[in-house]
Amino acid sequence: MNAADHAALTASPADPPAAPPPADPADPPAAPLTEEQRELRRTLRELLAERAGPDGNRTATATPEGYDTALWTRMSATLGLAAPAPARTEEHAGTGRGLAALALACEETGRALAPSPLLATTVLTAPLLTALGTPAQRAELLPRLADGSLTCALAVPGPLALALGLTGDNTAHDWAGGGRAGGIQATRTADGGWRLYGEATRVLDGHSAGLIVVAAHAGGFARSRTLLFLVRADPAGVPGLVRTRQPALDPTRAQATVQFRDTAAELLGEEPADVLGALATAGRAAAVLLAAEAVGAAREALDRTAAHLDSPARPGRPAPFPAARHRLGDLHVQVEAARSLTHCAAREPGPGPESGPLALAHALEALRATAGESVQLHGGTGATWEHEAHRYFERAASDELLFGPARSLRARAAERTGPFGEVAA
Repeated sequence: MNAADHAALTASPADPPAAPPPADPADPPAAPLTEEQRELRRTLRELLAERAGPDGNRTATATPEGYDTALWTRMSATLGLAAPAPARTEEHAGTGRGLAALALACEETGRALAPSPLLATTVLTAPLLTALGTPAQRAELLPRLADGSLTCALAVPGPLALALGLTGDNTAHDWAGGGRAGGIQATRTADGGWRLYGEATRVLDGHSAGLIVVAAHAGGFARSRTLLFLVRADPAGVPGLVRTRQPALDPTRAQATVQFRDTAAELLGEEPADVLGALATAGRAAAVLLAAEAVGAAREALDRTAAHLDSPARPGRPAPFPAARHRLGDLHVQVEAARSLTHCAAREPGPGPESGPLALAHALEALRATAGESVQLHGGTGATWEHEAHRYFERAASDELLFGPARSLRARAAERTGPFGEVAA
């Protein structure tokens, strides 16, 4: 290379191109966030820092509703997080942000462990109303969901994870009650209405929701089928409806026992309807959003533990062992792997039968491992119920009981796709 060539290669251009903006370390590495998503995350994070800190969460869970109603109003009316799925949002006042944006919001609420109706109303119930509701039902209910004036609960008599098709085939089990007894039974009245009999336990937000979507068995032996019904829960009380809030391992996941004693109900949609298919479809999207919540909680627990180890040594407190930092490094890899899988599943056009449950399995394992290590690395104080590290351990254990365990999620994915990724028959 001669001197002229060297000078041409090393010379600085007169007008260098503008440098790209620095990447946000919180962005998914494979798919940077849009400006709208960044703004949503920033606004929600500021709102949660203001209203959903440790003291605010304790106060909120002690209220009769089990959550901060003012916070929920701002999350729904201002940020549009309570809007139904984007399929019919233009018609019914939804924002149409999509699954990826909602997963981003769930990651933030998971970081703060914020108690809210987001899971029960937006994630579990709104998709069923959108998919199965009649035009009149959607026109009445979906705008009220979008503005936050109506909250919902999904009441199933069996395991929720099984009803949603996450840990097994929901068409192959009598989780809704079979025959003429067990579970919740629905009987048609002479005037064409319906009455419900039975009980559902561990109903998320079941004690405070204004609308309960109930999975019940109808038809006896001759025409055995599972249908969904609407029960409007008037604050003054509904004849035959008994709702009792129950102690929960994770107080930010308020749960209730709901009893139906000859309770009047309205059929959701029209017969015939693919109720089990709608539940499975809602379950695949719910798995992605639950995984995002778990990833957010795991990341926050990891950050808190790292900050604890980096704090200056106080008298009587030894410096952390180097091995503790190696353990944090392993946890960081596990959490980021779960986060990448979750964001990939959220960006699919429609979550596949295995991507959501697999993402949830990885996220639950990452949260369990991170929360457990956080308790240990905080020393004796981390094992107390009052310490912040224990709150993340409670969330990890509670989510495993409600939506897992991880091995069952993986087994179901393998059953659907085959153990080596081939399409199962």
